[in-house]
Amino acid sequence: MKSSKFISRKWQPGDGSDFLADRLGAAAVEFVLWCAVLVIPILSAIDIGYYAYQRMQVDLAAQAAAQAVFHSCDPMTQLPAASKCNSVVMNMTTAAQSTSLGNSVTLASPPTEGYYCINSANQMVLMGTLVQIVQDGGTGPTVPNPFTCSGVVSGSTSSPGDYISVTVTHSFQPIFVGISVANLLSTEIHRTVWMRLA
Repeated sequence: MKSSKFISRKWQPGDGSDFLADRLGAAAVEFVLWCAVLVIPILSAIDIGYYAYQRMQVDLAAQAAAQAVFHSCDPMTQLPAASKCNSVVMNMTTAAQSTSLGNSVTLASPPTEGYYCINSANQMVLMGTLVQIVQDGGTGPTVPNPFTCSGVVSGSTSSPGDYISVTVTHSFQPIFVGISVANLLSTEIHRTVWMRLA
């Protein structure tokens, strides 16, 4: 009689104890179940981190755009920048696009310039007119007369400050579109920066 390598066991009704007691592959099944549960939170965390990074880059772009005016316009001879500083918008755009986001960052609207005083509630109050800065000069803001903050803070002899406001924007696109909770975040990231020029 020939011996067989395989020994077969005859199945008997009601005998399922071997199958139920078998633990082979249980760890793999548990791993797959937990991966399915954790995949959305992990992808969401990646997308939210990506959103936070891009938001910080937009903050940096807005600050760089405002600082470009400060660095490219001589405060002694080229202020107000709206009327006396050439290529200011081009310099601001170039500075805003110098971040890792590149050309996807744009000036949301023309930057504005005006003379402001700070009142007793620590709020900025416009003195004169607010103007938009356009390429290669334009009309500057009206210089208040008298050139003091006495209309805001009685008895003040301090001069109003020349302030510029810059708003930049960037369109956010999640890495995992339709899967992560980052799809619920705003797709447009806007940041506004104020800077005193003089």
